[in-house]
Amino acid sequence: MQNINVYIRIANDTAMEFIDEKIENYALSHSQAESSVLRRLNRETHAKVLVPRMLSGHMQGNVLSMFSEMIRPKQILEIGTYTGYSAICLAQGLQENGKLHTIDVNVELEKMVRVFIDEAGLTDKINYYLGKAVDIIPSINELFDLVFIDADKKNYALYYDLVFDKVRSGGFIIADNVLWSGKILDPEDKMDADTKVIHAYNKKIHNDDRVEHILLPIRDGLMIARKK
Repeated sequence: MQNINVYIRIANDTAMEFIDEKIENYALSHSQAESSVLRRLNRETHAKVLVPRMLSGHMQGNVLSMFSEMIRPKQILEIGTYTGYSAICLAQGLQENGKLHTIDVNVELEKMVRVFIDEAGLTDKINYYLGKAVDIIPSINELFDLVFIDADKKNYALYYDLVFDKVRSGGFIIADNVLWSGKILDPEDKMDADTKVIHAYNKKIHNDDRVEHILLPIRDGLMIARKK
């Protein structure tokens, strides 16, 4: 059946889709709508920022919000803020006195991020750090219920190792882009450097008996690991 076949859409930014576009549009039309803040942030990111496909977007944003609502975290760590879309989504499920800590190196996006966090009414719930995650993660003395990794791919495994002992038993570590536009299907000897590190990360989680895990083919792939 054509509607369930995997296909590749080639555009200015190569992306991989896993269901027919009409099915995805139907799913979106019967899912929670983007808030006005997220809709504006989506538009501004596409209009003003390079590589807008890095934005989580409506479908994945809904998934992250739903995960957060189900987990009801007190402390969230996000590695890779970009323009703040995923941070706003993840913050939806925070407990009343909860905090989301988000880290990014791109100072040029700071003003945009802070404006939209404020518009979303989340200034008091989100701590925004600028700098290298490898330096900042050890300085945050919290026990996390949920970690979202969506930063430089070469350091995914390092970030996982840095946060693991900071995640409570039963907590979750979610990593984005683990299907890497389908390039992880290439033979290993033909993979480029970025694809190899993503493939290595997936194998690392798959072989880690300290977690339960599932790789979901949502957008560019989400690896979800639950610490035992």
